[in-house]
Amino acid sequence: MRRNLPESGLPTTWFNVVPHLESPLEPPLHPATRQPLGPDDLAPLFPMALIGQEVTQEPHVEIPGEVLDVLRLWRPTPLVRATRLEDALGTPARIYYKDESVSPPGSHKPNTAVPQAFYNKAEGIGRLTTETGAGQWGSALSFASALFGLECKVYMVRASYEQKPYRRVLMETWGGNVVASPVDDPDHPGSLGTAISDAVRDAAGRADTHYSLGSVLNHVLLHQTVIGQEAKTQLALAGERLPDVVIGCCGGGSNLGGISLPFVPDAGVRLLAVEPISCPTLTGGRFEYDFGDTAGLAPLLLMYTLGHDFVPPSIHAGGLRYHGDAPIISALVRSGRMEAIAYPQSKTFEAALTWARTQGTVPAPETGHAIRAVIDEALAAKEEGEEKVILFNYSGHGLLDLSAYDAYLHGQLLD
Repeated sequence: MRRNLPESGLPTTWFNVVPHLESPLEPPLHPATRQPLGPDDLAPLFPMALIGQEVTQEPHVEIPGEVLDVLRLWRPTPLVRATRLEDALGTPARIYYKDESVSPPGSHKPNTAVPQAFYNKAEGIGRLTTETGAGQWGSALSFASALFGLECKVYMVRASYEQKPYRRVLMETWGGNVVASPVDDPDHPGSLGTAISDAVRDAAGRADTHYSLGSVLNHVLLHQTVIGQEAKTQLALAGERLPDVVIGCCGGGSNLGGISLPFVPDAGVRLLAVEPISCPTLTGGRFEYDFGDTAGLAPLLLMYTLGHDFVPPSIHAGGLRYHGDAPIISALVRSGRMEAIAYPQSKTFEAALTWARTQGTVPAPETGHAIRAVIDEALAAKEEGEEKVILFNYSGHGLLDLSAYDAYLHGQLLD
């Protein structure tokens, strides 16, 4: 079953979860003074529209028409029932997924890359810098920058830069300038923290340049809520009740937030974050203020963190490698509204192969984490004889991640 919405079904506002949180979010702190940041502190890096969205208490934020025009290139995205997986598992659960792989870059990331490029262009900025890990975010921002006539400089975690050359080629096809990070240590495998430091340092040194972040911040998660809003409408049109559980993989929190935040007000819906054991931010991190980058140039956020100097092992091929998590996601886990679980990468690739051999598509390694949890939830429903409704975000395809699949298939991928 595939449920499509007409173009008119594309949400015209973003859903803001902040008014629905149990407690107000604590403010970000200035990296030098450790005092709460004001708009003027963020202005060298972000346009004022995004700064406003970072702190807004409005329940809904209007999506500009120019942004909607671009989103309509692929949105609304399909809601699909994974009947072949259900049959293979013999489960009474009904499994639905939101297919974000249909976007031009192949993931959910352009949902925020497009508005970020638009707002920067509107403020007269001509160049953006950013970081990328596995390459999905760098691809999305290169795509969005091309559509709005912006230059884009991408600092890519060196381990991924070397493991995933076709991600680099995709970024360069859209005009992105991609370099390995850290730029000052060619022997370092890199981390998202070091890549953020490189990108922030670059942006702070040029008046024509702003920095763009693909996850973690409030405005990023806000932009992603088109996913969950569409899913709610599509489930209703399919005659389906609200899901028992909503699942998303989690690195910084953008795709998880996109699918789950519109369901936060629905008390009977469980929310489940899935992360890698090799980067267990929510399940093994500390809840405290920490820098968003390795060098301590970015603001401090109150979040679950493994420490801003954390470097994931180079054998980790599954993405989701950020040391922290979005303050919104962290607050939901801290309050108990959201659960978190971690898996070793061998289990997630096993699940991804099960998906590919039943549903037919090849998921991104990140998405494989969500699929692992979906399979476990479906098997639990089978054991309990429960007709559970499971919704998850199919956050991207894995067609540019085949080197990781090759390593798994040939027994070379270690946990």
